[in-house]
Amino acid sequence: MDRRLGVGQPPSLPFTLNSAVDRLLKNEFDSYRAKGERHPIMEEHGVDAVPVDHPELDDWRQNFKGVQFHNEDLNMIFFGAIDDLWLSSSGEYIVVDYKATAKKDEITALDQPWHETFKRQMDIYQWLLRKNGHKVSDTGYILYCNGNAYEEQFASKIEFRMTLLPYEGDSSWVDDITVRLHECLNSDELPEPEAFCHYCNYMGAVGELVFDKN
Repeated sequence: MDRRLGVGQPPSLPFTLNSAVDRLLKNEFDSYRAKGERHPIMEEHGVDAVPVDHPELDDWRQNFKGVQFHNEDLNMIFFGAIDDLWLSSSGEYIVVDYKATAKKDEITALDQPWHETFKRQMDIYQWLLRKNGHKVSDTGYILYCNGNAYEEQFASKIEFRMTLLPYEGDSSWVDDITVRLHECLNSDELPEPEAFCHYCNYMGAVGELVFDKN
């Protein structure tokens, strides 16, 4: 509906606090990047790597630019903006994604339904870097910053607990999906809506109401 019919989804409210955490994390890891040293959380979890100082990293971090791959057979450009990139002692790139939330319990595993989107996101980042000819580790990391919203007072600050969660990526499904995406976008038939998609359900409900009135 967005690409073929020009009907985009209404924009959501900006997640400015999450963006602030993202920016501060990038600044913090950049300070270790400049020194060629490991961040303490990397030391804590035994990650044998350093934040990499790659000349294209600033571009790779930019929204709507990111790591790009032009599939000439499909004539489509795929892209994704990464948060951070580390380099292991074996010479492999490690993709790192920052996440911010505020949960009462500690986050110790990627075992919630919405974590599946994080995993797919990581798979695609790894796939994009490999398509650009880079040697990429299957192991990526989600750096979770969990804000404590249960203190007695705000006191003009939020304390965060940082957790580094490994994820073994699997990009084997991505090539097939890109072909299906191409077929979908070039089809003259609107695909069936998915039951789990709130936007599809909203559009369907509006369509039924308008149709009934007419």
